[in-house]
Amino acid sequence: MSIDFQIDKPMTARRIVVAMSGGVDSSVVAALAKATGAETIGITLQLYDHGAAVGRKGSCCAGKDIRDARAVAEKIGIPHYVFDYENNFKESVIDDFVSEYVAGRTPVPCIRCNQGVKFTDLLNVARELGADCLATGHYVRRLVNDGRVEMHRALDPARDQSYFLFATTKEQLDYLRFPLGSLPKPKVREMAAELGLSVAMKADSQDICFVPDGDYARIVEEKCPDAGQGGDIVDLNGQILGQHSGLIHFTVGQRRGLEIGGQKEPLYVIRLNPEKKQLVVGPRRALAVAKAVIKDVNWLVDGFDREMQVKIRSAAKPVAARFDGTELVFDQPEYGVSPGQAAVFYNGDQVLGGGWIVDTTPAVSDDAAE
Repeated sequence: MSIDFQIDKPMTARRIVVAMSGGVDSSVVAALAKATGAETIGITLQLYDHGAAVGRKGSCCAGKDIRDARAVAEKIGIPHYVFDYENNFKESVIDDFVSEYVAGRTPVPCIRCNQGVKFTDLLNVARELGADCLATGHYVRRLVNDGRVEMHRALDPARDQSYFLFATTKEQLDYLRFPLGSLPKPKVREMAAELGLSVAMKADSQDICFVPDGDYARIVEEKCPDAGQGGDIVDLNGQILGQHSGLIHFTVGQRRGLEIGGQKEPLYVIRLNPEKKQLVVGPRRALAVAKAVIKDVNWLVDGFDREMQVKIRSAAKPVAARFDGTELVFDQPEYGVSPGQAAVFYNGDQVLGGGWIVDTTPAVSDDAAE
């Protein structure tokens, strides 16, 4: 199968650097790049201490993954280099993750990783190697329309990763290539098997690679022991209903784990108050949000003032909204919107840009919600 890497040079004059995580997707990208006749170089970022990372499951850029990437590079006949970015990853991703949780927000570390280590540091390495482009295994499409480079959702909606890539700049997008954006995952695995790659049936990595067991609270408490302190669970009027074991165990919209009996209707986490160590709970209708304040907006288009579709979680369906440059106003109340999450803007399949949610306005007042 031939895939165009969109480089305005003869094939034999091209140099493609491929970001190899050790998984099936980036391995197939490396093989596709090699098949074009271009000089292909694989690079992997080591993001964890090698010894500590070897036994991790469900992670990426760890010990076993580095070995898998090296084995694939040897199989297809390309050079492979490993760069130690553990300190960069800790400072820009893990430390930010911890501070956001301690502040009562819901972080999205995969976006921070793409925004920093992967699409800044990794891209700089590719340029230093004299590459014409950096190719990755992300499921997103890069299209050129009237000379303008655009980002579009992957054709396979189940694999689309555009939510995690909204912070990619126009300059970065011009240099990046995403060869898998038009392919379904089963086809990619089939291609890997046909190529004889050992990772053909390797399980996908988890979204948060440095929390392979899903225990976010443990990671936060290791870095900030005081974050595990308990406090009051209060209703929307401030009445104490019970006690919690630490705000780091809860996120907006959560219902499980509250352990409050005797209520007339189910209660959900409405917001977190780190200053008072309070967990504010209420009925589901209190989760409805009318507006959200957005900061650090990154636009991939020159301007867009019409109604758009917005995703406020990676797994959420896009909903209609308008953005005035500061506030995002939903056409209909949206549920589960939490500070710390990203709001990503779409026009159909095209990614317009996005930003970070810093505050929300409820659709109904606390008094009305009670």
